[in-house]
Amino acid sequence: MRMWMSLALSAGLCVSPSLCVSAAEKPAATMVQPASTAEVAAYAQQVLADNVAADGPGVAILVARGDQVLFRGARGLADVELGVPLTPDQVFRIGSVTKQFAAAGVLKLVEAGKVGLDDPVSKYLKDYPNGGAISVRQLLNHTSGVKSYTGIDGYMTESIKRDLSTEALIDVFKDLPADFAPGQGYAYNNSGYVLVGAVIEAASGKPWHAYLDETLFKPLGLAQTRYGDVHALIPGYVNGYTRIDGRVAPMGYLDMSQPHAAGALVSTLDDLLRWNLALHEGKVLKPANYRAMTSPEGKAAASGYGYGIERASVRGRIGRAHGGGIFGFASYLLYLPDSKTTVALLTNSDTGVPGGPSLGGLSRKLAAMALGDAYPAVVAVPVDAAALRQAEGVYRQNPHSAWVLRAVDGGLTVQRIGGQRLPLTAVARDTFAYPDGIARMSLERDARGAVTGMRFFADGIGESEFTARSGEAMP
Repeated sequence: MRMWMSLALSAGLCVSPSLCVSAAEKPAATMVQPASTAEVAAYAQQVLADNVAADGPGVAILVARGDQVLFRGARGLADVELGVPLTPDQVFRIGSVTKQFAAAGVLKLVEAGKVGLDDPVSKYLKDYPNGGAISVRQLLNHTSGVKSYTGIDGYMTESIKRDLSTEALIDVFKDLPADFAPGQGYAYNNSGYVLVGAVIEAASGKPWHAYLDETLFKPLGLAQTRYGDVHALIPGYVNGYTRIDGRVAPMGYLDMSQPHAAGALVSTLDDLLRWNLALHEGKVLKPANYRAMTSPEGKAAASGYGYGIERASVRGRIGRAHGGGIFGFASYLLYLPDSKTTVALLTNSDTGVPGGPSLGGLSRKLAAMALGDAYPAVVAVPVDAAALRQAEGVYRQNPHSAWVLRAVDGGLTVQRIGGQRLPLTAVARDTFAYPDGIARMSLERDARGAVTGMRFFADGIGESEFTARSGEAMP
C-alpha cells in the first residue's frame, strides 16, 4: 500500500444501461428513516465480528449523528504480544488524515494575513527549484507537479528510518524532475505536504506541529491529537503491526520526522469526531476558506480533491473524507454534511482488514446504515466462462494508468498495473461488484458484442468513469 495516503476515486457520467439497471437501482432517495442507535450498534458490532480477529491487530469504530454517538467500540488487540485488548479511546497514527489538519493550519495563516493561497513557494523557501512557479494552493491540492519522495525506488526501506529536519527532508526531493508543470496536472504526492509544513514553519516561526497544537488542537479540545514523535512516550498509544506472508509481524520502522505534515499526527476516535464537527460546522475556518478547502478545482477537480479532503459518495450523497496508511496503522475519516454523520475507523495494522473491504468501504457502509439506506447485498450470478474471456485485456486511461481484466478460476479479476489483483463478483451479465461490496464495474460492448471498455462506479450507482480497451498485449 502507498504510505500516508488514500485512494481517490474519480467520477464521470453514468451512460451504461447494463449497470444503471443491474447495479441495484436509481440513486437513493433523500427522504429515508435514519437507523436507530440500537440498529447502528448491532450492525457495527457485526462488522467488527466479521472482519477483525480477536487475537490479532484491532479496529476501532465510531459512528455519530452530529454529537450523538451511535456506536463507539473496538475489537482485536492493542498489543498482540501481551494480549492487551484494544479499546476505543486509544491513540493511533492517522497517516494522511494529517493532511486536512495541515491544510486548515495554512488557511488559518491565510486568515491571519501571513500566507496567500496564490503566493509562490519561493516566498517561503527562497532556494526551492522553480519555486516561483509553484503556488501554495497547488501544494494543497496536489497540482504542483512536485515528485513524491515516498515513491523513490527503495526509499521506504532504509532511508525512511533517518531523523531529518524539514530542510534535510526537502533536500531529498527538491532536485528530482517534476511530474508535470505546476497547475498542469494532478498527482497525489507527499512531498507537496512536506512543503505545506515548511510554509507553516516559515510563516509562523514555529515547527509545523507546534503551530497546529497552538492554533487547532488546544482551542478545539483535541487533547489526544499530537505529533507522533517516535522519541516520546505517548499515553494510550497502541502498538502497530503489519503482515508478512499472511502472518502478523511488528511494523517496519520509520522516523516520524519524515511523514511530516503529510502524515505524522496521532489521534483518537473521539478527537476525530470533535474535529469533524468543528471543521464542518464552521468553528475552524471562515466560510470562504472552508469552501475553498472542500471545493475541488482546476486539475484536481476530476479527482475530487480539495485541500487535504476529498469527495466521497454514500448512496448518492456527497461527503468529505480522507484515509491514511502509514507503517503499522491505517485510518479513515468520513463526514456527510446533510445528515452531520461522522464515521471514523482506526486500525493498528498497515494491511487493514485482511481479505476484507477497505477502511473506506467499511466507513461508507456504516454511514449508509446510519442513514437508513444500506448498500444492497452482493448476490452472485453465474456467468458463462466464454463471456469472461471476452473481457480479458488491457484498459488504459492515460499513459500512466491502466488496468488488466483477466479470467481466473471461473471468475473475473481486475488489477491496476503495478497494483494488487482484486477478484470481482458477477451480479448481472457484464456487471461486477468489487470486494468492498460497494463499487461496481460494467463492461461496454459494441453492436457486434465485442467488449470495448469498462465503466467504474465508485458508489455502485450514479457517476462513473469510463476506460477504453487499448488492444495492448496482456502483461
